[in-house]
Amino acid sequence: MNNMSSIMIVDDDDFLRDRLARAFSKRGYATFSASCFDEAVAIVAEQKPDLAVVDLKMPGKNGLLLVKEALGLDPNLRIVVLTGYGSIATATEAIRLGAQAYLAKPADTNDILKAFVDDSEAGVKMGVDDLEPPTLARMEWEHIQRVVHECDGNISIAARKLGVHRRTLQRKLNKWAPK
Repeated sequence: MNNMSSIMIVDDDDFLRDRLARAFSKRGYATFSASCFDEAVAIVAEQKPDLAVVDLKMPGKNGLLLVKEALGLDPNLRIVVLTGYGSIATATEAIRLGAQAYLAKPADTNDILKAFVDDSEAGVKMGVDDLEPPTLARMEWEHIQRVVHECDGNISIAARKLGVHRRTLQRKLNKWAPK
């Protein structure tokens, strides 16, 4: 990893993005931060970072589209996809598109750096095989969260799209996320 000197952090969560940027800066990396697809593409085109940590879910175009676009601009870019909404399908797609690894949030700086190391160097297989399939309850909760987000938080519209009563949706939203 000594020859890698710059990293791009792409996440719509300002706190997480800034925290990761500070942590990588302390480790000697030049950091670039982006909050969305368009900012990230501009950084890849202009700055040519060596590494990128990309959030899967962002407003507008998602992290999978960014992986494809960024590697089209710079095939040498090494990307780790970071997500709070992990699934086997998106992990498989991220790896297929060229991402080094797919990590679930919260992941710390050490986890991310380990993910950038080749399997032969790490002695550990990281990637799709390490993911546990989510429970049905977790998948339902993630789907509900996605639909509510797409409806800009409007519970009535989201309930209509989901085909449930508004009060039922409110009860489901008030529960903690299943594991």
